[in-house]
Amino acid sequence: MTSEDDIGDTLTVLAANGDAISMYISGSREPVLGRILSVDPELPHFVMELNEGASLPPGKITFVAVLRAGKLQFRLSNPDWNPVPGKPQLIPMIFPETCAVLERRSSERVETPLGVNFMAWVELHGNPHEWSIYDISPGGIGLRCSKIEAKGLLKGRKLLDVQLELEEDTVVVVQLEVRFTRAFRSFLLGEQIHIGCMFINMTSELESDIKSLLDQIHHATR
Repeated sequence: MTSEDDIGDTLTVLAANGDAISMYISGSREPVLGRILSVDPELPHFVMELNEGASLPPGKITFVAVLRAGKLQFRLSNPDWNPVPGKPQLIPMIFPETCAVLERRSSERVETPLGVNFMAWVELHGNPHEWSIYDISPGGIGLRCSKIEAKGLLKGRKLLDVQLELEEDTVVVVQLEVRFTRAFRSFLLGEQIHIGCMFINMTSELESDIKSLLDQIHHATR
C-alpha cells in the first residue's frame, strides 16, 4: 500500500475502532502498546497514544496492527519521538511511505489500479446503483459506496446480475453474496462503506476472465 489516501483511510479506520497497535523496537521482542488517537483530515499526520507508562526510544520502530483481511505493518524512524507538550503519552507522527498488508484470505486479493475506474452496476428495489470496485480476487470483490446506498446490504444478501466493468470495453455479469460491511471515512469522500462480496454460481468462463484480469493487474504493477 503506497497511496497516501489509502494509508490515511486505513489509519483512520484503526483510530475509529480503537484497535491496538504493537510497536517493536529493534533488538526487542516485547512490543510497546498503544493506539492511534487521531488522523489529520488534510495532512499526512497522525497521533499515537501510548499505553500509560510506555515510551518510545529514539530510532526505528516497526508498527503492527490487525486488520479484517490480515495484518498491517509499517516502519517509522525518528531521532527523538517528541510528545505533545504536557501529554507524554501522545506522540505526533507522519504517515509511512509504504504499508505492508499481510493477507489471511484463502485467495489472493489485489487492489484496483490507481487511475483506472473499475465499476459495478446493480439494480436494487427498482433503482440503479453504481459503485466503485475497491479490490478483487478469484473469490470475490470489495465495493465502495455511501452509507445511504448500503442500506439493506446485510451479510447473506444476494446481489444478482451485477455488471462489472473491469477494463475498457469489458463487462461481465456476476452473482454476488454480501459477506461483510465495514464503515470507514475517506479523506476525499467522507463516510463510506466497504462491502465485501463473494462470487456465487461462477462459470468456468467467468473464472478465466477474472484470472486474466488479475494477471494483467500484476503485470501492470511490476
